[in-house]
Amino acid sequence: MIPLVYDQLNRWGEDDDFFLALLEKAEVRELADLGCGTGRLTTHFAEAGYRVTGIDPHEKAIEQARKKDGSITWMLGDSALLQPGRFDAVIMTANVAQVFLTDSSWQRVVSDAYRSLKPGGHFIFDARNPKAKAWEKWEADRSPDRATDPRNGDPLEIWTDGEGFADNVYTFYETVMNARTGEVLHQEQMKLIFRTYEEILASLRQAGFSAIQAYGDWTFEPATEASRSFVFHGRS
Repeated sequence: MIPLVYDQLNRWGEDDDFFLALLEKAEVRELADLGCGTGRLTTHFAEAGYRVTGIDPHEKAIEQARKKDGSITWMLGDSALLQPGRFDAVIMTANVAQVFLTDSSWQRVVSDAYRSLKPGGHFIFDARNPKAKAWEKWEADRSPDRATDPRNGDPLEIWTDGEGFADNVYTFYETVMNARTGEVLHQEQMKLIFRTYEEILASLRQAGFSAIQAYGDWTFEPATEASRSFVFHGRS
């Protein structure tokens, strides 16, 4: 994630509407947004009336988030900061679940989320279906995304270059360039793991979650092999 351009590149979408609708159905009050990034969606959770804690390990992203809403408790760190028995729900959006590249790091996040929930609490997150091969669409698009430098108003281009797969992990690079001068302002290597439906389901069960549901493609219909995205919803 590149905080400089993240909010501009990630506008409101069907996934945001779905997360808000799912939280409303769950009837929660105390919410932790784990991997909240710049707080783009976190602030909408607060506006909807939830008591929100936003947690992210990216220092610049949290700095940006803190400027948006002082009613939210912003925390720099990871799932270890989740307090036991504190929350009605823990949510991870924007495919944050895919940044935990090892089985041990992922299982720790799932277990931390479980311990932080009140009895009957909700753990909600999304992940791309590897069978949909989203990376093929990414690699076919050779045009840059465009944004504006919030510091001086200069036009920016954001280029994405894929490196490929190894052990179900896709590596790519994002480069932010001043479109007027050609100066490279930021370049970052990113890695995403594509876990199968069965692997994610097993990790939730191992942590103790029950009544697990998986929705497909931002609807309340069950996920299928043809779904582009899974939205998992486990109960503690």
